[in-house]
Amino acid sequence: MPTVDVYKMNKKKAGKAELSDGVFDAESRQHIYYDVVRGQLLSRRRGTAKTKKRSEVAGSTRKVYKQKGTGRARHGDSRSPLYKRGGAVFGPQPRNWETRIPRKVKRAALKSAISDRLREGHLLVIDAMDLKAIKTKEIAEFLGRFELSSALLVDVDNRSLSLSCRNLPNAKYLAAKGLNLFDVLKYDHLVLSKQAVEAIEGALKP
Repeated sequence: MPTVDVYKMNKKKAGKAELSDGVFDAESRQHIYYDVVRGQLLSRRRGTAKTKKRSEVAGSTRKVYKQKGTGRARHGDSRSPLYKRGGAVFGPQPRNWETRIPRKVKRAALKSAISDRLREGHLLVIDAMDLKAIKTKEIAEFLGRFELSSALLVDVDNRSLSLSCRNLPNAKYLAAKGLNLFDVLKYDHLVLSKQAVEAIEGALKP
């Protein structure tokens, strides 16, 4: 069972915490990261891009000029893709991009990524992420104090922290229930509150 130091936001130690083996000491399975992240990003696509085909473009169906005798190339109507206002050839059409990834695979990938962060020494547990006011400066100072180049901050429900992070390019706040593989991999460090640790262990326990 992994044991980590618990810190306060001012970098003073607040004790130790024991983490679940099943969540924080899972087998590293980096080979499934690609499929899970790809599926996650594809599911965000709206799939509404569309171009008009030849049959959908406004215009006459009359032949532009006669077939023979002009010395020019043969042409049909003005809705042909060859013309400026003609229909598009093989353009995008509305489609559903969602790819189904098995729930067990998603959970295994997330546990693997969290465990990898701990093994790398890039997981930090904070006693409580309480902010007296909504201040971006406080979070920037917090990142500097712990020497975090970029960090994903996870708490149970913390509106002040969420609003304080949103203008920082190297930090992001997530509620524990929204923790996902893409964001864990995107940021170099994972910062969890004690409440978030309990919520994650409850959600991901086998």
